[in-house]
Amino acid sequence: MSTVGIEQESTVSIRVLIVDDQVLVRTGFRRILEEEADIEVVGEAGTGEEAVDLTIELAPDVVLMDIRMPRMDGIEATARLLSAEGAPDTNILMLTTFDLEEYVYDALKAGANGFLLKDAPPEELAAAVRIIARGDAVLSPTITKRLIRELTRRPRRTHTTRFEQLTGRERDVLRLMAQGFSNAEIAEQLFISEATVKTHASRVFAKLNVRDRSHAIVLAYESGLVEPGSIEI
Repeated sequence: MSTVGIEQESTVSIRVLIVDDQVLVRTGFRRILEEEADIEVVGEAGTGEEAVDLTIELAPDVVLMDIRMPRMDGIEATARLLSAEGAPDTNILMLTTFDLEEYVYDALKAGANGFLLKDAPPEELAAAVRIIARGDAVLSPTITKRLIRELTRRPRRTHTTRFEQLTGRERDVLRLMAQGFSNAEIAEQLFISEATVKTHASRVFAKLNVRDRSHAIVLAYESGLVEPGSIEI
C-alpha cells in the first residue's frame, strides 16, 4: 500500500488555476480538485485581468475560467490570454451557471477547450480537467445541444477551401461530430473502429488548423459544411 502512495506522489500533477469572482466558489472548486491525487491547484484569480497575469506567471495546464466576471469577463480574458505574447500553452475550461447558448458559442470562439455548468457533479469536474489537460475538448451532451442550436441560428459564411482537403471519410466523421456523436457512436455509425475514428479526427483537426473537436464543429457550421436541417435538437 505504501508503494502505491509513493507512485501517486511521484506522478506529474495537472496544474490548475481557478478563476472566479466569488471566493466561496473558488474555495469549493479547490476542495473538490485537491481531493484528486493527480491534480494540483497552483493559484486563484478573482478577475479576468488577474487570470491573464497569473496564467502567464504560473503556466498552469488548465484554467477553470468563470464566464461572468466584472470589468473583464472570462470570454475576453480567454481571448486576450491565448493571443498574448509569451502566453503558455494552457487549456481553458469554461464554467458558469449561465447556460445561454450565446455564451457557449462565444467561449469556444474565444479559444476555450470546453464548457461545463457549475452545478456539474464533482467527479465530472475532475474528469473534465483531465480531458482538457490532454488537449481534448469537453462538451457535455446538454452543452453540445445548446451549441448546435446557437450555430444553426447564425448566418453561414462562404464554404472554406480548407474543407476541400478532407477525404470523404473525414467529412463523414466531422459531420457526425457536429451532430454531437461521441467517437464510439461515430465508429458504430460508420462501421469502423474507435481508433480509426480518432485517427480521422486528428487529421481533420490538422487539415482545418483547429485545436480540437469543439472548434472543428464551430467551423463546420459556420462554413456551411453542416446545414441546419441536417440535425435534430
